Amino acid sequence: MGKTNKDNSYLKSPDLLPISYNHRKIGIMGFFAMWIGMAILLATFDIGASGVQSISLPWVVLATLIGCVAVGGFISLVGDIGVEHGLSFPVYMRAPFGIVGTHIPSLARAITASFWFGLNTYFGSTAINSIIHTFNSGFDNWLVCYIVFALVQLINTASGIKWVERFADFAAPIIIILSLVIYHTLTTDIAAQGGDVWAWAASPVTGGAAVTAFMVVIFANMGFWATLGCDIPTISRFFKAPKHERNWFKRNRTNLIGSLIAMPLTETFMIMIGAAALMVAGSSNPVLALQETASGWMLAILLLMIVLTQWSTNTAANIVPAAAIFSNVLGPRVSNVVAVFIVGIVGTIIQPWSVYEILTQALLFFGAVLSAISGILVVDYYMLRKRRVNVQELYQHEGQFKFHGGVNIVGFIAWVIGGAVAILFLDYSFIVGFVIAGLIYYLLSKYWYFNKFPQAEIEDPSDEKYLGITVGRDWVIEEDSENDQEEVVR
Repeated sequence: MGKTNKDNSYLKSPDLLPISYNHRKIGIMGFFAMWIGMAILLATFDIGASGVQSISLPWVVLATLIGCVAVGGFISLVGDIGVEHGLSFPVYMRAPFGIVGTHIPSLARAITASFWFGLNTYFGSTAINSIIHTFNSGFDNWLVCYIVFALVQLINTASGIKWVERFADFAAPIIIILSLVIYHTLTTDIAAQGGDVWAWAASPVTGGAAVTAFMVVIFANMGFWATLGCDIPTISRFFKAPKHERNWFKRNRTNLIGSLIAMPLTETFMIMIGAAALMVAGSSNPVLALQETASGWMLAILLLMIVLTQWSTNTAANIVPAAAIFSNVLGPRVSNVVAVFIVGIVGTIIQPWSVYEILTQALLFFGAVLSAISGILVVDYYMLRKRRVNVQELYQHEGQFKFHGGVNIVGFIAWVIGGAVAILFLDYSFIVGFVIAGLIYYLLSKYWYFNKFPQAEIEDPSDEKYLGITVGRDWVIEEDSENDQEEVVR
């Protein structure tokens, strides 16, 4: 039976088609700057504040570096999907979950990203409110600030990925300078009171309790970026990469430098600010700490950094990926611009600021659910398909990825079991979910499911047919004609 335009239209939303080589505009410095903006946010400070409740800051810093480098490696692995084939996260998820099944795990990621958008916008709005209140004591309305700040971020993102990168390039150096000033301001105040942030712990623990506290910091950092670890292809499909490059490290250089250098160093410094803020104000929120240590123009300038960091984080790490997912779920009638504003609405309705006090536990829970998806993606892409993807079939309603009524049941079995076990071991959720879900998916797919539903790229692992930029190919998805014209690869 022919494949009709009606059947396939919802799979071929223009915003979800593979990105061609000539449209990949983000280079090493661009992604480096994006990571600086993404890693500096108030929620990061909470990890530092939580960590120094039990162990000293040097151990918290070491745990943060370990966790960030580890999750940065996972992000780089998954990112090759976007670099190699130009595919976004929700489109590739049609392979391990099916053309219909992709919507459920994708929505889990989109709602999580919307949660972060709402939380970061709330933090930014409180900083904006404080800036205005500093010069106009009669103004105190964070909700108005929230609405305006949310609209500005959404318009910036709806203008396109290049505008997201441009804002990151503009904001990154300002953020770095102001972060140094904030850290100096807080630690100077601590020193004046005879304290030392590097030698202090609120309620120090030893032995096994110290080891557990150390591990919690590692996996909290990993859980923090489990969201981006899943859907980094939505961003990495815009990365510049050389054609005909078979060396994985050279092909993924943009991602590697950003995820293994920029992110760990930036996040570690934010952990230090969170610890200092706790000593000064009894809270990880530096807005409160700065209000106790600075005033006037100095306070306004420092609070401006808080605003810029929330903005740069939201556009790249939350709005762009979530909008791609909503566009995929709701079909071609919902453009990327409309999907961007849906992210803002969902993130506001959730009211995530109400759970800030238990944020570390929330991070571990998110890590449990989403790390299982990351494990499935890595196994499906590297171990089973060996980076070869039958991309044309990802856009076909009656094609290879239809499985059982559009659902790959093995993906869901692995996700549910892996995520559930990870939740039981919440302190180590990321690695538990990643390993268990990936192992289950590999065994069931290789020895059962893919025998029932043969996968062309596994049966015939041809580079020329199923690799992308490595063989110099741009994947082109043709519109279906009335005569059921077959799609071609250029």
